[in-house]
Amino acid sequence: MDESRRPSADEALALAAESDLAALMRAAAALRDRGHGDLVTYSRKVFIPLTQLCRDVCHYCTFAHPPRRGERAYLTPDEVLAIAKAGEAAGCKEALFTLGDKPERRYRAARRELADLGHETTLSYLAEVARLVLAETSLLPHLNPGTMTAAEIAALRQVSVSQGLMLESASARLCQKGGPHFGSPDKRPEARLETIRLAGELGVPFTSGILIGIGETRRERLEALLALRELNDRYGHIQEIIVQNFRAKPETRMADAPEPSLDELLWTIALARLLFGPAMTIQAPPNLSPGVLARLLAAGIDDWGGVSPVTPDFVNPEMPWPQLEALARETGRSAKLLTERLAIYPAFAAQGERWLDPALRKPVLDASDSDGLARTDGWVAGTSAPPPSETPKGAPPHRPDGTLGRILDRARAGQTLSEPDIVTLFRARGEAFAAVCAAADELRAEVNGDAISYVVTRNINYTNICYFRCQFCAFSKGKMSENLRGRPYDLDTGEIARRTREAWARGASEVCMQGGIHPDYTGQTYLNICRAVKDAAPDIHIHAFSPLEVWQGAHTLGLAVPDFLAALRDAGLGSLPGTAAEILDDEIRAILCPDKIDTEQWLAVMKAAHGVGLRTTATIMYGHVERPEHWARHLLRLRALQAETGGFTEFVPLPFVHMEAPLYGKGRARKGPTYREAVLMHAVARLALHPHIGNIQTSWVKMGPDGAKACLAAGANDLGGTLMNETITRAAGASHGQEMPPESMEALIGSLGRAPIQRTTLYQPAPQSRVTASFGAPALATAVNPAPKRPARGQPARQPIRPGLAAGDNAGAVGSAD
Repeated sequence: MDESRRPSADEALALAAESDLAALMRAAAALRDRGHGDLVTYSRKVFIPLTQLCRDVCHYCTFAHPPRRGERAYLTPDEVLAIAKAGEAAGCKEALFTLGDKPERRYRAARRELADLGHETTLSYLAEVARLVLAETSLLPHLNPGTMTAAEIAALRQVSVSQGLMLESASARLCQKGGPHFGSPDKRPEARLETIRLAGELGVPFTSGILIGIGETRRERLEALLALRELNDRYGHIQEIIVQNFRAKPETRMADAPEPSLDELLWTIALARLLFGPAMTIQAPPNLSPGVLARLLAAGIDDWGGVSPVTPDFVNPEMPWPQLEALARETGRSAKLLTERLAIYPAFAAQGERWLDPALRKPVLDASDSDGLARTDGWVAGTSAPPPSETPKGAPPHRPDGTLGRILDRARAGQTLSEPDIVTLFRARGEAFAAVCAAADELRAEVNGDAISYVVTRNINYTNICYFRCQFCAFSKGKMSENLRGRPYDLDTGEIARRTREAWARGASEVCMQGGIHPDYTGQTYLNICRAVKDAAPDIHIHAFSPLEVWQGAHTLGLAVPDFLAALRDAGLGSLPGTAAEILDDEIRAILCPDKIDTEQWLAVMKAAHGVGLRTTATIMYGHVERPEHWARHLLRLRALQAETGGFTEFVPLPFVHMEAPLYGKGRARKGPTYREAVLMHAVARLALHPHIGNIQTSWVKMGPDGAKACLAAGANDLGGTLMNETITRAAGASHGQEMPPESMEALIGSLGRAPIQRTTLYQPAPQSRVTASFGAPALATAVNPAPKRPARGQPARQPIRPGLAAGDNAGAVGSAD
């Protein structure tokens, strides 16, 4: 059997006679592992049976029943919402609406009740209650409405992230008299296939599959799978293929029908995997096969479907869902990790503009991690939410082997990892997560010892007026951003000097200065700031000006970047912060900051700075629209430049703080990294940048004290600065304080059993006089941020420099910036 390609239709049908089940399962499992690795997914759902009336009379079904005296035909909106909110409280992400097919066409009671609800059809009412669940909860609706017209599918697409319809069988024979689908017009294969086709045309993420053991032959199963494959090849819309085994139920016409054997189920699962290949999700419901879940995994499945901690399986009420803890254990015994997903699968969530109605893109992003799987913790960067339980707790019970073990060994040896290697590390979960964090912490101990460093610094953000259009920034103030936190301000050099003198008196060895790109600022402004600081405190280190400020300053003076950097150095600049990096990949920069410097320009400024003797830091701002592949490229670009120049002093991960960010407000970004991702960023950076960048800093402002401690146990060795003033992260909505004085810094470090070291910007021990002055420092005077001066009447507006735009696009009034 050639596993490198999918079998053709004829080859697939020939497999109906294949009896070597063990060989089929081995081939299927290998394909599954190629596409899904060690992850097996499930959706934490709540089951909402909107109506159990149905015009069809399937001979095996106990879900559908005729109208019953004293019972409502439909759940009311309040009942729907009560079920949904119970699911939300239990951590569910999916609202699964299941219902009978078009009962109003069969039952007068259904028509009367729909009229009372203000609807003519069941599907119209379904749209209303799905919209209600979307509006009132965080759940994402998945709808199983039966056969539909194009107009019905399109209407429901506006209120659901995915829809589903089991093909069950492509055999018309089963609809004949005596067959299980006789008398059920919606079970005609051509009607069901047409609905699935229309869903593809309309761009609806779709679930389908087959029901085995209801009288079909093996060949007919394969024909059904091939019909689904053909539609998916055409439209690419099928998210998963379900292989469901018939279970006989009392009081049905098929109560005494034989159920399919386990071998038949395994054979069908394996063939589904072989027909669809490694990427497709193949699912089997775990509650229908208790006690043999390991066998289902061995046959090639990678998903258990929806599992509810709140509601029963109304379609198979006699078969309770497994407890999630038990399901995780069973999955783990097969060396797989149970991982929660959403109702919309990652590949579809990543292409939300194609697969989702605009109103649904933000709810999906809110619920997603960087892989498009479910965000499973409530931690958010910059908030006081406590870290979840997935925190590094020392070394795992054994060192990993296989691919992960080999990657970690290469990283420890200082070898350059490939992009796929680094992505593998970023996608670590469960024991793999613990192993990556432990390997990073071991490497940190070898490189840095057990000391944790910090610097006493004062942040001086001299203006928040900026003409650039960075979509993640809530700090800068332009014409279109006055609704964000804070008012526009612009410090003069006198106030900058005052804050510098105060910082020096409080033990600071550094001032860190950055700001918006004010339309009136030139390179001379930055030179004047440096001179003002040095006049105020000659021995203080100036750590200032992002590569964007350097680029803009150089161009306003008509200087080459290296020449301007040399002028800044001569005016007192000591080093550059590595901000404005965001993600060093132009695919992402085109979304985040299209008019800023691009990746090559950022790297060029840093290389030039290193060339004139200025050390710099490096950062990454992550957790918004990018994916692990972009993180890997970012790290590799930093590593390559550091190998060439040796100019970076440290790497600083900056998790995206989403609360006030314009990009998030527009529904176009995730709400920052998950906790796992944030900790991993520090751990993977330690591994991927070794041995070239030896210091990994964690931001207590963004991670919070407890999150920072976790990062210091996962490869980080530095706690950053005391700050004194912090405005950029707080403008984005963060709640952590503006200052962590040395007393608090050292208490936090001591709680980890590690030794604190107060350092300088360049990672030398701080002079004892600075250390002494920093403890017991007096309170800061109230800082005043003066409103900007109005330009003189008749003064011409300066032409803004936007290096990220083509020359022809670099025009436009300053006032147009937001």
